[in-house]
Amino acid sequence: MNSPAKYLSAEARRAATVEAVIQLAAQTPPSEITTTAIAQHMGVTQGALFKHFPTKEAILEAVMVWVAEHLLSRVDEAAHSVQAHGGALAALEAIFLAHVDFVVEHPGVPRMLFGELQRSEMTAPKRVVQTLLGHYGARLQQWLAQGQAQGQVAGALDCATAVTLFIGSLQGLVMQSMLAGDVLHMRRQAAPVFALYRRAVMAIPAGDAP
Repeated sequence: MNSPAKYLSAEARRAATVEAVIQLAAQTPPSEITTTAIAQHMGVTQGALFKHFPTKEAILEAVMVWVAEHLLSRVDEAAHSVQAHGGALAALEAIFLAHVDFVVEHPGVPRMLFGELQRSEMTAPKRVVQTLLGHYGARLQQWLAQGQAQGQVAGALDCATAVTLFIGSLQGLVMQSMLAGDVLHMRRQAAPVFALYRRAVMAIPAGDAP
Protein backbone atom coordinates (compact mmCIF):
# COMPACT_ATOMS: atom_id res chain seq x y z
CA MET A 1 0.00 0.00 0.00
CA ASN A 2 1.40 3.40 -0.92
CA SER A 3 2.10 5.95 1.78
CA PRO A 4 -0.35 8.89 1.85
CA ALA A 5 2.73 11.17 1.68
CA LYS A 6 3.10 10.19 -1.98
CA TYR A 7 -0.10 12.03 -2.87
CA LEU A 8 0.71 15.41 -1.33
CA SER A 9 0.56 18.59 -3.40
CA ALA A 10 3.81 20.41 -4.15
CA GLU A 11 3.19 22.94 -1.37
CA ALA A 12 2.23 20.23 1.11
CA ARG A 13 5.29 18.18 0.09
CA ARG A 14 7.57 21.12 0.84
CA ALA A 15 5.90 21.66 4.21
CA ALA A 16 6.18 17.95 5.02
CA THR A 17 9.86 18.02 4.12
CA VAL A 18 10.50 20.93 6.49
CA GLU A 19 8.63 19.12 9.25
CA ALA A 20 10.62 15.95 8.63
CA VAL A 21 13.95 17.78 8.93
CA ILE A 22 12.91 19.46 12.19
CA GLN A 23 11.81 16.10 13.60
CA LEU A 24 15.07 14.44 12.55
CA ALA A 25 17.14 17.27 14.04
CA ALA A 26 15.62 16.58 17.46
CA GLN A 27 17.40 13.20 17.51
CA THR A 28 20.21 13.50 14.96
CA PRO A 29 23.08 16.00 14.61
CA PRO A 30 22.04 18.29 11.74
CA SER A 31 25.29 17.62 9.88
CA GLU A 32 24.33 13.94 9.71
CA ILE A 33 20.86 14.50 8.25
CA THR A 34 21.13 13.33 4.66
CA THR A 35 18.60 13.57 1.86
CA THR A 36 18.36 9.78 2.09
CA ALA A 37 17.38 10.03 5.76
CA ILE A 38 14.83 12.75 4.99
CA ALA A 39 13.27 10.73 2.19
CA GLN A 40 13.12 7.59 4.33
CA HIS A 41 11.54 9.52 7.19
CA MET A 42 8.86 10.79 4.80
CA GLY A 43 8.35 7.45 3.08
CA VAL A 44 9.30 8.75 -0.38
CA THR A 45 12.22 8.37 -2.77
CA GLN A 46 15.06 10.86 -3.09
CA GLY A 47 13.85 11.51 -6.61
CA ALA A 48 10.47 12.62 -5.29
CA LEU A 49 12.22 14.85 -2.77
CA PHE A 50 14.37 16.54 -5.42
CA LYS A 51 11.32 17.36 -7.52
CA HIS A 52 10.57 20.06 -4.95
CA PHE A 53 14.07 20.97 -3.72
CA PRO A 54 17.04 21.05 -6.13
CA THR A 55 19.63 20.58 -3.36
CA LYS A 56 19.99 19.77 0.32
CA GLU A 57 20.93 23.40 0.92
CA ALA A 58 17.59 24.45 -0.55
CA ILE A 59 15.86 22.17 1.95
CA LEU A 60 17.82 23.70 4.83
CA GLU A 61 17.00 27.19 3.60
CA ALA A 62 13.29 26.34 3.58
CA VAL A 63 13.61 25.00 7.12
CA MET A 64 15.30 28.19 8.32
CA VAL A 65 12.64 30.33 6.63
CA TRP A 66 9.95 28.30 8.40
CA VAL A 67 11.71 28.74 11.75
CA ALA A 68 12.11 32.48 11.24
CA GLU A 69 8.50 33.04 10.26
CA HIS A 70 6.99 30.89 13.00
CA LEU A 71 9.28 32.01 15.83
CA LEU A 72 8.83 35.72 15.08
CA SER A 73 5.08 35.27 14.71
CA ARG A 74 4.95 33.41 18.02
CA VAL A 75 6.88 36.03 19.99
CA ASP A 76 5.01 38.93 18.38
CA GLU A 77 1.66 37.42 19.29
CA ALA A 78 2.81 36.73 22.84
CA ALA A 79 4.15 40.26 23.34
CA HIS A 80 1.10 42.05 21.98
CA SER A 81 -1.27 39.88 24.01
CA VAL A 82 0.07 41.29 27.31
CA GLN A 83 1.59 44.69 26.57
CA ALA A 84 -1.70 46.60 26.86
CA HIS A 85 -2.06 45.79 30.58
CA GLY A 86 1.50 44.90 31.54
CA GLY A 87 3.68 47.24 29.53
CA ALA A 88 7.01 46.56 27.89
CA LEU A 89 8.47 44.38 30.65
CA ALA A 90 5.45 42.07 30.47
CA ALA A 91 5.91 41.93 26.70
CA LEU A 92 9.58 41.00 27.08
CA GLU A 93 8.71 38.26 29.55
CA ALA A 94 6.04 36.93 27.19
CA ILE A 95 8.61 36.86 24.37
CA PHE A 96 11.08 34.99 26.58
CA LEU A 97 8.55 32.36 27.64
CA ALA A 98 7.10 32.00 24.13
CA HIS A 99 10.58 31.41 22.76
CA VAL A 100 11.20 28.73 25.38
CA ASP A 101 7.91 27.03 24.52
CA PHE A 102 8.81 27.10 20.82
CA VAL A 103 12.10 25.31 21.52
CA VAL A 104 10.41 22.77 23.80
CA GLU A 105 7.99 21.99 20.98
CA HIS A 106 10.75 21.90 18.35
CA PRO A 107 13.96 20.79 20.12
CA GLY A 108 15.75 20.25 16.83
CA VAL A 109 15.53 23.94 15.92
CA PRO A 110 18.37 25.30 18.09
CA ARG A 111 20.65 22.50 16.92
CA MET A 112 20.07 23.62 13.34
CA LEU A 113 20.48 27.31 14.12
CA PHE A 114 23.78 26.71 15.91
CA GLY A 115 24.91 24.42 13.12
CA GLU A 116 24.28 27.02 10.42
CA LEU A 117 25.96 29.83 12.34
CA GLN A 118 29.06 27.67 12.85
CA ARG A 119 29.58 27.18 9.12
CA SER A 120 32.57 29.21 7.92
CA GLU A 121 31.13 29.91 4.47
CA MET A 122 28.15 32.14 3.80
CA THR A 123 25.23 30.00 2.68
CA ALA A 124 21.59 30.73 1.99
CA PRO A 125 20.45 29.00 5.22
CA LYS A 126 23.06 30.89 7.26
CA ARG A 127 21.91 34.16 5.73
CA VAL A 128 18.34 33.43 6.79
CA VAL A 129 19.50 32.72 10.36
CA GLN A 130 21.46 35.98 10.49
CA THR A 131 18.43 37.88 9.21
CA LEU A 132 16.28 36.18 11.87
CA LEU A 133 18.67 37.26 14.62
CA GLY A 134 18.65 40.80 13.26
CA HIS A 135 14.85 41.01 13.24
CA TYR A 136 14.63 39.39 16.67
CA GLY A 137 17.14 41.81 18.15
CA ALA A 138 15.35 44.79 16.60
CA ARG A 139 12.11 43.70 18.25
CA LEU A 140 13.82 43.47 21.63
CA GLN A 141 15.38 46.89 21.12
CA GLN A 142 11.95 48.37 20.41
CA TRP A 143 10.39 46.85 23.51
CA LEU A 144 13.29 48.00 25.70
CA ALA A 145 13.02 51.52 24.29
CA GLN A 146 9.29 51.46 24.95
CA GLY A 147 10.01 50.30 28.49
CA GLN A 148 12.31 53.28 28.99
CA ALA A 149 9.57 55.60 27.74
CA GLN A 150 7.11 53.97 30.17
CA GLY A 151 9.53 54.28 33.07
CA GLN A 152 9.73 50.50 33.49
CA VAL A 153 13.25 50.10 32.09
CA ALA A 154 16.23 52.07 33.37
CA GLY A 155 16.76 55.16 31.24
CA ALA A 156 20.53 54.77 31.29
CA LEU A 157 20.35 51.14 30.16
CA ASP A 158 22.50 50.13 27.18
CA CYS A 159 19.74 48.49 25.15
CA ALA A 160 22.14 46.73 22.76
CA THR A 161 23.82 45.03 25.72
CA ALA A 162 20.42 44.17 27.19
CA VAL A 163 19.48 42.49 23.90
CA THR A 164 22.68 40.44 24.05
CA LEU A 165 21.89 39.40 27.63
CA PHE A 166 18.33 38.42 26.69
CA ILE A 167 19.43 36.22 23.79
CA GLY A 168 22.37 34.86 25.75
CA SER A 169 20.06 33.81 28.58
CA LEU A 170 17.92 31.87 26.13
CA GLN A 171 20.98 30.25 24.57
CA GLY A 172 22.24 29.29 28.02
CA LEU A 173 18.96 27.56 28.82
CA VAL A 174 19.13 25.70 25.51
CA MET A 175 22.68 24.50 26.16
CA GLN A 176 21.87 23.39 29.71
CA SER A 177 18.87 21.46 28.43
CA MET A 178 21.03 19.76 25.81
CA LEU A 179 23.62 18.81 28.41
CA ALA A 180 20.93 17.49 30.74
CA GLY A 181 19.19 15.62 27.92
CA ASP A 182 15.94 17.13 29.13
CA VAL A 183 14.32 19.82 27.00
CA LEU A 184 11.75 20.52 29.73
CA HIS A 185 14.61 21.85 31.86
CA MET A 186 14.19 25.07 29.87
CA ARG A 187 10.58 25.48 30.87
CA ARG A 188 11.33 24.86 34.55
CA GLN A 189 14.11 27.45 34.62
CA ALA A 190 12.64 30.06 32.29
CA ALA A 191 10.66 32.08 34.85
CA PRO A 192 13.45 32.44 37.45
CA VAL A 193 16.00 33.27 34.75
CA PHE A 194 13.78 36.01 33.38
CA ALA A 195 13.21 37.32 36.90
CA LEU A 196 16.95 37.98 37.13
CA TYR A 197 16.91 39.64 33.72
CA ARG A 198 14.01 41.85 34.79
CA ARG A 199 15.96 43.01 37.84
CA ALA A 200 18.96 43.81 35.65
CA VAL A 201 17.07 46.09 33.26
CA MET A 202 14.21 47.57 35.24
CA ALA A 203 14.16 51.15 36.48
CA ILE A 204 14.71 51.67 40.19
CA PRO A 205 11.78 53.47 41.87
CA ALA A 206 12.77 56.93 43.07
CA GLY A 207 12.16 56.00 46.71
CA ASP A 208 14.50 53.02 46.46
CA ALA A 209 17.43 54.85 44.86
CA PRO A 210 20.58 54.96 47.02
